[in-house]
Amino acid sequence: MKSIILLFDKVLRKFTPDPFVIAIILSVITIGLASAFPLESATSQTPGERFTFVVEAWGSGFWDLAKFTMQMSMILLGGFVVATSPPVKWLLLRLIGFIDSPTKAVLFCTFAALIASWVNWGFGLVIGGVVALEVGRRMPKVPFRLLVASSYSGFLVWHAGLSGSIPLLLNTPDNFSSPWVGGTVPLSQTIFSPLNLIALASLFVLLPALNLFQLSAVGEEESKFIDEYKPTAKSTVHQVSWIERSLFLTVVLVGLGLFYLWSSISTNKFSLNLDTVNFIFFMFGMLLHGSPHAFMKSVTAAVPKIAPILIQYPLYAAIMSVLIKTGLAEQMAQFFVNVANEDTFPLMSFYSAGLINLFVPSGGGQWAVQAPIVLPAAQELGADIPKTIMAVAWGDAWTNMAQPFWAVPLLTIAGLKIKDIIGFCLVTLIASGVVLSLIFLLV
Repeated sequence: MKSIILLFDKVLRKFTPDPFVIAIILSVITIGLASAFPLESATSQTPGERFTFVVEAWGSGFWDLAKFTMQMSMILLGGFVVATSPPVKWLLLRLIGFIDSPTKAVLFCTFAALIASWVNWGFGLVIGGVVALEVGRRMPKVPFRLLVASSYSGFLVWHAGLSGSIPLLLNTPDNFSSPWVGGTVPLSQTIFSPLNLIALASLFVLLPALNLFQLSAVGEEESKFIDEYKPTAKSTVHQVSWIERSLFLTVVLVGLGLFYLWSSISTNKFSLNLDTVNFIFFMFGMLLHGSPHAFMKSVTAAVPKIAPILIQYPLYAAIMSVLIKTGLAEQMAQFFVNVANEDTFPLMSFYSAGLINLFVPSGGGQWAVQAPIVLPAAQELGADIPKTIMAVAWGDAWTNMAQPFWAVPLLTIAGLKIKDIIGFCLVTLIASGVVLSLIFLLV
C-alpha cells in the first residue's frame, strides 16, 4: 500500500497540469461528448448544426457564475485578511503550540479542516489553508504537501454539514424540488439522519488514520516557505494621513455591520450563506487590523492570490451550461438510474453525482441537473428519498478530491499547485469511496 501511495505521488506530481489547463481539457471533452451524443430530440440536426448549438451553449454560459466567482474571491480575500491579522496569528501560534511531532501535525490539520468544513464549507477552505501553513512553519520536517492535502481532505464532509446546499434547499418551503418530495424534507432526515451521522463518524475516523498512514509512507520532507504575510508588490510610497491610521472609521463601519447582523438575527432573516460569511470576514478583518491603512495592506497582499479563481471559474460555468442545455448531464444521470433497483438506487445516485461533479463542481447547480431525474425515479422504484438526497450530496462532495475547482482557494493560501497534493487526494478518494459505498448499500 505504501508503495502505491508513493507511486501515485511521484507520477501525478510529474504529469498533473495546472488547474487552468485541466479546466480547458474538461471544456474540450464536454463539448466533444455533447456533440457526439445528442438527445433523441436533437438527432435530426446535422453534425455541424449540433456542434454550433453546443458551442453557443458553452459561450453563453461563460459568465453564469460571475456572482459566485466574486463570492469565492471575497471569501479568499476575507479569510486571508482575518488570518493574517496580528490577533489571529497570535491565537493560531498558541493553538498549535502543543504540536511537537509529525503525527500531531497531521491530526491537527485534518481535524481542524473537518470541523470547520462541517460548520461552513467556505470557512473550512480558508481555515484549512491557514492552519496547514502555520503548522508547516512550526514543523518544517513534516511534508508540507501532505499537511495541505490533509486539510483539503476535511472538505469531503462539507455537503453533509450545516452549509450543505442540497439539504438546506430541500428544507426551504416552495423550493423547486417540492413537487417531487411533497413539500420540504426536514434536516432531521438529511443532515441529522442516522445514515448521515454514521457517514460523518466513519470519515472522522478514516481520514485522520489515512493521512497518518500516508505520512508513514512519505516520511520526512524538508519544506520551504514564502512569507505569505508580506505584500508581493511594493505599494507606492506616500504619506499616511492620521485618518488612514485612525480607529475611528473602523469602529463606525464595524458598528454598522454589527447592527445589521443583530437586526437580521432579531427579525429571523439571518442565514449563514456565502454572502453572510463574506460580510462577517470583511467586518472582522477590519476590526482585527484596526485601521483602514493596516487593513488595506493585508488586502494588497491577498489580491494576487485571487487570480486563479477569476480565470478558471468562467470555464466551469461554460461547462455547466453545455451539460445542462444539451442534456448531457441528464444522460449521465439517467444511465445510472437505468441500472438501479430499489436497494441500489441511492448507491447509483452517489456514483452518478460523483461523475457529474467532475464537470459541474457546484452543489446547487448539480442538484438542479439531477433532481428532476433522481427524485421521480426514486418514487417509481420505491427507494428511500432522503437517503437518495444525501447520496447525491455525498457524491458531489466525494469527487472534489479529484477535482481542483474547490482546492484553488486553499492551494492559493498555501502557495502550492494541485500536482503537489493530487496523489494524496486520490488515495483519499478511493478509500472514502469504498466506505461511503458500503454505507449507502448497507445502512
